[in-house]
Amino acid sequence: MYEDAHAALEGILFDGMSLMAGGFGACGIPDLCIREIRERKIGKLTVISNNCGGEFPDRPGEGFGLWGLLQDQLVDRAIASYIGSNKTFERQHLDGDLELQLTPQGTLAERIRAGGAGIPAFFTTAGVGTVIAEGKEHRDFGGVTHILETALTADLAIVKGWKGDAEGNVVYRKTARNFNPMMASAGKLTVAEVEHLVAPGELDPDLIHTPGIFVDRIFEGRAPKLIEQRTTRKRDTD
Repeated sequence: MYEDAHAALEGILFDGMSLMAGGFGACGIPDLCIREIRERKIGKLTVISNNCGGEFPDRPGEGFGLWGLLQDQLVDRAIASYIGSNKTFERQHLDGDLELQLTPQGTLAERIRAGGAGIPAFFTTAGVGTVIAEGKEHRDFGGVTHILETALTADLAIVKGWKGDAEGNVVYRKTARNFNPMMASAGKLTVAEVEHLVAPGELDPDLIHTPGIFVDRIFEGRAPKLIEQRTTRKRDTD
């Protein structure tokens, strides 16, 4: 158990490392860990994430999640499934400053899960007949063409949980479960930041999503909640 992100990441960051960062959109992002990596200016990163952060549509020049690492040009390569509103991501890739391996979302999730499970590769129909399939092994199963996808692991996985304990057990909340649990098992080292740190035994064993065996360091940190796109109804002025 560590005091904060600074302490939890001490001694394990290095230039050129591969980094998995959990989250889906603005939900379940390990913001405090990302900020610490940005402050330390760890560069030449390979990042593996669903969408690599984003930019607020109503606040030009401001973003969230991994956007800060992109903004400071600390990322050389990204493996992601969605670029979305991240104009910084788009511009750097088109300018040749950022190598991108665009991967179907389900395939990305399974590549990470396979990495954590020790499965080196698998066949899937996703991407057959598209640029995704170029250069990959093709094989027919039951008369249907599949392509071979390799598993993903990383030097470091940073994940965001709702509750955790000193043993490293973590519970995620709702959408935060999309990528965080599988990334936690696919990192050579895993650091978890949780909103609430409780004593061992307080978590219901049946509700634990990431067992402590997969988590190397854990700390409590409550970054402000983000709303990616605020949509409200006008008040009735009558």
